[in-house]
Amino acid sequence: MIIKETIKEVYQHQENLLAGADLGIERELLANINFSSNHVLIISGIRRCGKSVLMKQFLHKKLSSCSFLNFEDPRLDDFELQDFIKLEQIIEPQKTEVIAFDEIQNVAGWEKYIRSKQDEGQNLILTGSNASMLSKEFGTRLTGRYLRKELFPFSYSEFLQFMKTEPGTESLSIYLDTGGFPEFLKNGDEEILYHILDDIIYRDIAVRYGIRQHHVLRQMAIYLISNSGKKFTLNSLLKILNIGSVRSVADYYSYFEDSYLLFSVPMFSYSLKKQLVNPRKIYSIDTGLAGTNSISLSKDFGRKLENLIFLHLRNAHKNLYYFSDERECDFVISEKGKVIQVIQVCLSLNPDNFDREVNGIISALATFNLDEGYLITFDQEDRLEKNKKLIHVIPAWKWLLNGK
Repeated sequence: MIIKETIKEVYQHQENLLAGADLGIERELLANINFSSNHVLIISGIRRCGKSVLMKQFLHKKLSSCSFLNFEDPRLDDFELQDFIKLEQIIEPQKTEVIAFDEIQNVAGWEKYIRSKQDEGQNLILTGSNASMLSKEFGTRLTGRYLRKELFPFSYSEFLQFMKTEPGTESLSIYLDTGGFPEFLKNGDEEILYHILDDIIYRDIAVRYGIRQHHVLRQMAIYLISNSGKKFTLNSLLKILNIGSVRSVADYYSYFEDSYLLFSVPMFSYSLKKQLVNPRKIYSIDTGLAGTNSISLSKDFGRKLENLIFLHLRNAHKNLYYFSDERECDFVISEKGKVIQVIQVCLSLNPDNFDREVNGIISALATFNLDEGYLITFDQEDRLEKNKKLIHVIPAWKWLLNGK
């Protein structure tokens, strides 16, 4: 519980900051956000990827009046559900077009208050660093009346704009090393990337879920981001990391996904059972974060490139798979139950890997009855034809900008 005077002090301070906020470069996601009356707009994503700035861009450019409160402010650490009554006495919701709450998951039971305000017809915008904000329970409470947008660290095109540089292999190489966290790109201090990982492990996971074995969480997180692009199973993690039980491994991994630190891609199969029992491939939210916190990945540009292509695809498509029979293809994109595209990623095509890379995508094209696919490289460009199938070989920097 917090006294009203403290809440008022924080609110007024943040209101002044909002009025003079540096909005930075306009995020690409902003163009896709259209506020709908009587719907809660939720912007979720990993901490420090720019959600607050995106919210402020939205408030400045698309709204005439709003009230804003960021719950990351340490003065609000003891804010409880009943304190929203005090807040309303300060902001007077009936006089504002929208109420915006940043990192609202820090308040226990927040969804009860949001549902009550929604029932009153109040327009609301929320941000949060945890995907469980949209858990089944929360979705039920809002009865489907919410719009969800996910924000990632800077894309390659946003990176170019932020860094004021040109597209090409040189800028792509830098981007693979640095990733897209705005604060890190601005300051260049690797401590920022260490702290982001620590905050996720300790604040977003250990504290929230009451996990005392911090070192186990960190060990598992480092292992997974060090193996971006590789396959894993829960049982294999159990054996390698010697964590208590498969249930513990599954829980820890789900926490990493909820916090947007990691993603996994299943093997494509029309059988859900086969998807569940086969290994999944692991990817990190950011190549800079992964490389900085992992010695083994720091200079592996091949796996970084594959991770980067995954992030670009994941931003546009929810149903991603990898293909595997006797050969493999990195990405299969499915929409409405139908495979629409296959993509292979290779740092560079050479005589040693040519057959493996090409035959993998050809096999996937044949399986899904597609005529053409894409093979993304670092800097090679070509057109290959085999078995009446066409493969577009495209440099990654071109492909990322064209939005394929």
